[in-house]
Amino acid sequence: MRVITFFIVGLTVHVVFFLSIFDIYFTSPLVHGMTPQSTQMNPPASRLVLVVADGLRADSLFTLLPNGSSRTPRVIEENGTWGVSHTRVPTESRPGHVALIAGFYEDVSAVAKGWKENPVEFDSVFNESRHTWCWGSPDILPMFAKGASGDHVYTHTYPAVEEDFASTDASRLDSWVFTQVKSLFESAKSNSTLKASLLMDKNIFFLHLLGIDTNGHAHRPMSEEYLNNIGLVDKGIAELVPVMEEFFGHDGRTAYVFTSDHGMTNWGSHGAGHPSETLTPLVVWGAGVNVAQRVTEPQSYEDHFLQEWKLEHIRRVDVNQADIAPLMASLVGVPIPVNSVGVLPILYLNNSGQFKAESMYTNAIQVLEQFKIKMMQKKETTLSFFFTPFQYLTESKQAEITHKARILIQLEKYNEAISLCQSLISLSLEGLLYYHTYDRFFLGCSVVLGFVGWTSYVILVILKTHRSSRTVAKLCMCVAVMITAFLLIQRSPVTYYIYCLLPVPVWFVNLKQVLLFGCGIMVLMWFVELITSLCCPQVVSFFNRAVLTVGLGVLSLWPILTGLFTKAKFRSLSWFLGCLCLSAFPLMPVVGREPNLHLMLLVAVCACVPTFTHSSLQQKRGLPLLNQIISWSTLGRWVTGMVPGNPRVFHCVYLFLPRSEALFPPVLSWLMFAWINIEQEALLAQGVSGRLEVFFIITAFFGTGNIASINSFDPASVYCFLTVFNPFIMGGLMMWKVLHLKMFPFIANTVLFLIVLVISDVMALHFFFMVQDYGSWLDIGTSISHYVIVMSMTIFLMLLSVVTHILTSKRLTLCASPKMHFP
Repeated sequence: MRVITFFIVGLTVHVVFFLSIFDIYFTSPLVHGMTPQSTQMNPPASRLVLVVADGLRADSLFTLLPNGSSRTPRVIEENGTWGVSHTRVPTESRPGHVALIAGFYEDVSAVAKGWKENPVEFDSVFNESRHTWCWGSPDILPMFAKGASGDHVYTHTYPAVEEDFASTDASRLDSWVFTQVKSLFESAKSNSTLKASLLMDKNIFFLHLLGIDTNGHAHRPMSEEYLNNIGLVDKGIAELVPVMEEFFGHDGRTAYVFTSDHGMTNWGSHGAGHPSETLTPLVVWGAGVNVAQRVTEPQSYEDHFLQEWKLEHIRRVDVNQADIAPLMASLVGVPIPVNSVGVLPILYLNNSGQFKAESMYTNAIQVLEQFKIKMMQKKETTLSFFFTPFQYLTESKQAEITHKARILIQLEKYNEAISLCQSLISLSLEGLLYYHTYDRFFLGCSVVLGFVGWTSYVILVILKTHRSSRTVAKLCMCVAVMITAFLLIQRSPVTYYIYCLLPVPVWFVNLKQVLLFGCGIMVLMWFVELITSLCCPQVVSFFNRAVLTVGLGVLSLWPILTGLFTKAKFRSLSWFLGCLCLSAFPLMPVVGREPNLHLMLLVAVCACVPTFTHSSLQQKRGLPLLNQIISWSTLGRWVTGMVPGNPRVFHCVYLFLPRSEALFPPVLSWLMFAWINIEQEALLAQGVSGRLEVFFIITAFFGTGNIASINSFDPASVYCFLTVFNPFIMGGLMMWKVLHLKMFPFIANTVLFLIVLVISDVMALHFFFMVQDYGSWLDIGTSISHYVIVMSMTIFLMLLSVVTHILTSKRLTLCASPKMHFP
């Protein structure tokens, strides 16, 4: 019963620790209650056309063709301004479009909560417009329509089934968009109501072109399909512009913005921070936009792209992706989205100095408003004597800068005013980050106290000390009351109570025993475990998988070094070969990077389905229905079949997800079987056995890469199951593959000891401080997965400790003869 109680308490503690990272690291940065800011001067454009070529790389558009010709739009050499838009990781469609249209970089927690929905309400250029017409993907358009106040955002989408990676020609998605746009203007000629709406000012037309991205995933960015799709988009825009200009009577009041949400790697994926993913093209022309500027002096860019693209004679103006939102708002005369953190790129504007200065001032006030609201919210929920304001932008400093900027504009010192406003924006953004992470240290300390308390308790359990103290109980009760009162005064969220109060009972258990036993041994053991865990290969292997190869190589010599080889030659040889074979996997490429079909030939029955599927897709005949039925039925048999976990069924399903680690599960299972046999021979000490358990569990997770590599997921890995784009089903299949690959060998082969819990918790504390909420999907996912893996491993070990206790504390009687576990 005591073991069951220990498990329940431990499980509760670790679940709370796990959930804490989402309150500490992953909370929405958005604030609400700001007043929309807009420039009072007349805008240069009455309408704006935004064209987003999903998945288009900058170099794919600007690089010269082999014959010396160029795909570069001629508009940048005549009447437009161009540059490179630097996207922020994660380079995915949703955060990319949010940055373009709303002007802020969506936090990871919001992205994870929904692909099409808005888990957190935000403002956008579409919302501030008079009317917005959108055409394109059903995965992107709905979130901006649902986030708009009113019904002035009209979306036209094709069926989701059209987003098929096995399509004979994905460029038809873009052709559909161009056709629909032309149809709208044609219909307006006979529809007076529609025509009147189209002729109003502050209108936006949004064309989302998914064909390039779809062809990039299916055929790779260097393929003929991908490059031809770029040509189709260029031709489609060239045909559409005259149609729109003719409809509006060539009034010169239309501005055009062409860009992309993200790029794509050479192997057809995106999400990380490689330049091929973060560098996208930006071409702006039309009303209020600077015409092409010829330059003779070298431009200050160190990436050498200008020379490669033969564009060094035309001024290049790079921007951050979020800067495009205030640019569009200034051109068409709508308020800048209230949540925008973009900075207006002045060099794109062709207008008076006063208009530029006023626009930049509006941008600065809009960002400053967010800072003020954030500061006010934090000030209201913090005791006055504990509140520490952002010292670089106090209230007096805000008033001083805004007043000075207004005076400079009145004195017509526009360049100085613009520079001052840019510095105000920079300080405001720093302040927003400061208040967003204001409670991180406080909550982090609470979680650390909980970790240290739990680890100390486990050590005391090992040392068999079980006493109580009423004085300690009263002291802990007083501390709990004080913490509760403190949080009540600050009106803290409910989760804060859990994180701050959880260490109290954990430390109560420790203190009542330490008073009698002495804290010297406990501190010494905890310190030794800390140093051991931080320096042992288990921790290092999370960052450098080659360490696992070294560890397996050393373990392969264990029977020789201990003399077991002479006593059990066959078992020792099996162990030696198993370690050497498994040691090769950490040196192989990680999951989700390189499509490897050749390993499927190792199992003829399983190979036929992915091979035929691959052949069919290559010939653009689509996904064969029979192959799809076989794949899903095999998966269903494993999940709900009569023999769950059957290795033959497991590996058949696994090979339907074509990846190079297909041999990893059987090799690891072979080594586990060899370990059971050789361990019986050696009768290992418990401490050594426990450490080997941790090493092998980590090897299972990282032997073929990181579980977080699902963030670089390639749709080709699930083509046997479906080819129509569905992020949740595809992601679920990838997660299923990775999890079963990692955990399969440990279903019934683990011997656990309490010392392993101490090692695991110290490792978890180490990775708690390394969780990050910035960077690419791969960076963020890796930091989370390190923490989750260690926490899950601890919970898993506690669960198995209960099972082990039950199985090893009872004797089985067969035919009146006691059955012993070991002879």
